[in-house]
This record gives sequence, structure tokens and C-alpha cells, in this order.
Amino acid sequence: MPGIDHSSDEHGLGRNELLAAAIQSSEDAILVKNLDGVIQTWNHGAESLYGYREEEVIGRSAILLLPPDRVDEEAEILARIRDGERVDHFETIRLRKDGNHISVSLTISPVRWADGQIIGASHIARKITERTLMEAATSQLAAIVDSSDDAILSKNLDGIILTWNAAAERIYGYTADEVRWRPVSILLPPDRPNEEAEILERLKRGERVEHFETVRIRKDGKLIDVSLTVSPIRDSDGRVRGASHIARDISERKMFQAQILQGQKLESLGVLAGGVAHDFNNLLVGILANASLLSNSLPASNPQRQASEQIVVAAERASALTRHLLAYAGKGRFVIEPVNLSSLIREVNTLVQTSIPSTVQVRLELKEDLPLIDGDPGQLQQIVMNLVINAAEAIGDKAGLIVVTTSVQDIDEQYAHTTWGSIELKPGPYAVMEVQDSGVGMDEAVLEKIFDPFYTTKFAGRGLGLAAVLGIVHGHKGAVKVYSAPGKGSTFRVYFPVSQRAPRTQAPDASRPELFGHGTILVIDDEEIVRRAATLTLQRYGYNVLIAANGPEAIDIFRRSDREIVLVLLDLTMPLMNGEEVLRELQAINPSVRVLLSSGFNEVEAIRHFTGKGLAGFIQKPYSAPALAGKVRRVLDAEDYQHNTIVR
Repeated sequence: MPGIDHSSDEHGLGRNELLAAAIQSSEDAILVKNLDGVIQTWNHGAESLYGYREEEVIGRSAILLLPPDRVDEEAEILARIRDGERVDHFETIRLRKDGNHISVSLTISPVRWADGQIIGASHIARKITERTLMEAATSQLAAIVDSSDDAILSKNLDGIILTWNAAAERIYGYTADEVRWRPVSILLPPDRPNEEAEILERLKRGERVEHFETVRIRKDGKLIDVSLTVSPIRDSDGRVRGASHIARDISERKMFQAQILQGQKLESLGVLAGGVAHDFNNLLVGILANASLLSNSLPASNPQRQASEQIVVAAERASALTRHLLAYAGKGRFVIEPVNLSSLIREVNTLVQTSIPSTVQVRLELKEDLPLIDGDPGQLQQIVMNLVINAAEAIGDKAGLIVVTTSVQDIDEQYAHTTWGSIELKPGPYAVMEVQDSGVGMDEAVLEKIFDPFYTTKFAGRGLGLAAVLGIVHGHKGAVKVYSAPGKGSTFRVYFPVSQRAPRTQAPDASRPELFGHGTILVIDDEEIVRRAATLTLQRYGYNVLIAANGPEAIDIFRRSDREIVLVLLDLTMPLMNGEEVLRELQAINPSVRVLLSSGFNEVEAIRHFTGKGLAGFIQKPYSAPALAGKVRRVLDAEDYQHNTIVR
């Protein structure tokens, strides 16, 4: 008959009989069901797996094998079978006759007639054993390990690498093939040769190393900060056989922490700078006021007058330094004023000479009639210092020459495009400072990076010098041009637009009669040296002086003598009561009191809390005797004085 196989084996079994015998003897549950899910055949493997005998299930729906929460699975599977699809290795839960749940892997295929018509489904179920579950869990764990952002590797107790995940490749730069069976010590920097041995000793004792922050070296030689957690791996008897090694790249975190620490240091330094500047300003009041009094009391022919005038000049320079400290501390402002670049270079040259080797000579070729530029003298001094010191370091320990010149140059737009930091540069006349050295010079690669704040060729990492230069020049609407070649030295040309403003007027002449006055002035300051200097100055110019060392003392004096006091010289920063509190108390006694505020901070910073509170004027410490007398005179002479007007 067609479709019947009459062939037989040596035992007389036909092909169909052999197939049936194979199905019956299989350890897998093999059954056939029709398209309604009714069980048609049932082998011994099914009986063993599900617990039902053949006569108990033939003719019944296969739903009896499904837990109540999975009955929808059968309908979905049969629908796919009707569409001719095959379900492969579907892991699910089935229900045994005894009510126990078992994990199975199902493979269900369409059963067809010879003409291809689907008449049912073959159902092969294999129990998922503990070993299978373990293999699946291991596979899943491996996938998790490989997808981790941390470097995860295993090693034996000799430190030999056994496994290496994808993150380890990314963090350390080695592929798994490059490191497997190699010692993990290849990741240690040269300055940490014993670290791994110490870790392995701890592991052998069964100890765990947790969150150990250290440094490791990548394949490309780059050092990275890592946090290590290394744990012992034990066998079934509890003996340590190896170690798991988890490394997290914390380079960015360490960098961020360093930035925070640096910020805290700078903040502390700023507070210190402000405090030092405040105290130093008070000392300078004594030096500058007394020296100017002495100088103005001596005839021009007296040799001691020249000495006293040099003291005044030195004190004024020191005063400029304190202004820079206050600006750094955030309690001052840089002041833009007309500056003679040649004069500034000449003044700073002495300080520069002490900062460079004696084998390096600095020669000045400065144009005397150089046009003025608009700039902050302190910032401009930084440019000179940085460029000359950089030039000296380029020369090194050998003898060499640095030439600093100034000149005037008219430039056009085309030339401006060849300079650094020229986004605001406009055609016109520029004052030019040039610093040329006989040092080692630079190649093109170095030239491209010299203004990068994170690039340096110096062992101490002082690369911010040229970056600061460029920033200051750009802030002055200027530009820089650099010429250099290896072995031929370097030349830095700095361009500043010529000022359109007139130069500052000279300080008042102490001999001018309009500086003198009369009346009683109350001096309030917690520093004795300031009180003495102010007293001598005001008495020298014709005033009577009352003094107070603090706010309560000043208020008591003012309450008793306010009718004779024509002006109060008030310090901003004092213990017990600050200047603002004292002013409020004085005005409560006499609303018309004239108060001249004194502070080491500049005017913008000092009076920001006094707007609309009736200050008569402001004078910045340190001041010379003529400067104080002149300011007092202007305040007293101000006929239009009102509480909201500050005499400058």
C-alpha cells in the first residue's frame, strides 16, 4: 500500500515500527496532539516527565499539563502551528499529575500529511535540569560581567590573568588574548612594584580588598586612577583557589576632587590675600603719610628729602601690590588708566632681574616718547614678568641675552589676522612690546600649543604663564605675535592699542595753601599706626584732631563734641562695630554729620553697602599726607553737599 514502508531490519521490524520504538524509548516527553490540542500519542518519556499514564491522557486536552496562570500559552502555540510555524526551545513551566511545577524546554512542530496539510503538532518536552539551569545562569552571569562598565577579571593565586571582560579591554587597552595567562603585574606602574604581591598575600589568607584607590598603567603608557575590589574565589571545600578583580576607573572623579580641592585652596588663599592686603595697607598709611610729611617739610636742597621721596615712591609701589592682592581676593577691581609701557617696563625690570639667573642679561631698548595705552598696571606687569621669565628659562643655565624693546606700529587688518588673540583688533596705531631671547627656540608643534593652559614643557608644570599673558592681552584689546625656530631663540611681540585718553594729573602739591583748613576732625580707626599718621597729617594742615580706636569710643566722643566736629574720618573694617554700624549711630546723633570713609578696598567695593546712606566722600588706603589733606578740603568745600552725594 502507498505510504506504508514494508522494509524491515534484521529483527523483522519495519521502518515505522523502528520509529515508534525510538520515540517510546526517548527520555524526552514526545507526544502528538491535534489542532484542537487534544493529545493523540504519549510516550514513556512523557509518562516519566508528567506523571500521567498513556490511558489517562489520550483524548484529553493538553491544557491539563499547564498551570492555571499559563493556559493562554497553549492557544498561542496552536495558532502558530496552524500558520506553519515552529516553536523552538521555548522555556516554560508545566504541571505534573502530582501538582508539582517543572521547568521544561519545548520544541513544537507542525505534523503534515503527504500533501502538506497540517493535521496536528508534535510536542517534545525536555526537563530543564539543575545543570541546565546552572549553565543558563552562568551564561547570564557572563553576559552581565561582559556588559559591566567596570573592568572584571579573574586570576589565580600567582596573579596570572584567567578571564578578562570587555570593560577591562576599554579601561586598560589590552585585548583578552593579549593578557590571558600573563601576570596582572603588567598593569602596575614602575613605582608600585610590590602592590600586587601584597594583595595576593591577603587573598591567600582569605581576606578581601575593598575600594582600594591606586594607580594603574594602560597599554599606551597612560596612568589612570582606579578603585579596586579584589575578593578570594573558593572551591567547594572552602579553599581559596583564585581571585576576582574588579577595577573602576575613577580618573574623572579624582580630577573633579582635585579641582574642588584647588578651588578650596584658592578660596583660602583669597581670604588670606585679602587679610594680608588689609593689614599691609594700614602699615603703608603710616609709611606713606609720614614719609610724604617729612619730604614736604624739607627744602629741595636737603639730601634727606631725596631719601624721603624714595620712601614715598616705594610705598606707592607697595600700595599697587596690595590693590592686586585685593583684586585677587575678590575685594577690589582692576583699574584701567593711561599707562606708559616704557616706564612700566623700566620700573618692573629690577624685580625681574631678581627672578632670573645671573648668567642671563636683560637689555632694555625703550622708546621714550611712546604713546600711552589703556591698561591696568598690575596686569601689564604680569605680562612683562611672564615673558621675561619664560625667555630666561628658554635660555637655561648657559649665558644668554634677553632684549626688551618698545615701539609704535601702524597695522592693518591683513596683519592682524597673523596674530594670536586678535578678535577685537582694529587697524590703527599700536604700542608694541617685544621680548627676544637667545634660547633654544620652538618647533611648529610646540608653537601651536604654547598658549594652551594645559600644555607645558616645564618640569614644574608652570604652563599657565603664556595662557595668562594671552588672556591679559586679549582683555586689553591687544594681540600677540610669536616668531621662533629650534636653536634660534624666540621673539614675542605684544600689541596694545594707543590710548585716546589724557594721562592722569599729578598728586596735589603739599605746599599749596588750599590744602590747609581748620576745624576739628574725628579719626576713627582700630590701627594705632593709622591713627597717628592721620593725626600728624591733619594737624600739619591746620586741623584739630580727636581720635577713637573703635566704634563705641567714637560714638561717645561724637555725642559729647558733635557741634565742633566738622568731619569724621571713618575706617570701614573694625572690631566691635563696623563702619556701616558706626555711621548709622553717628547719623542718629547728628543727621548732618559729614563722614569720609577710609578703606584698603577700592571705592566700588568699599561703598557698596553705603549707597544712599549719606557718605560725604571716600579715600582709599594707603594715602599720602597731601592726598588726605586734599580729599578733606574738597569734602569741606563742597557747597552742594547732600547725604547722597559722595565727593571724589
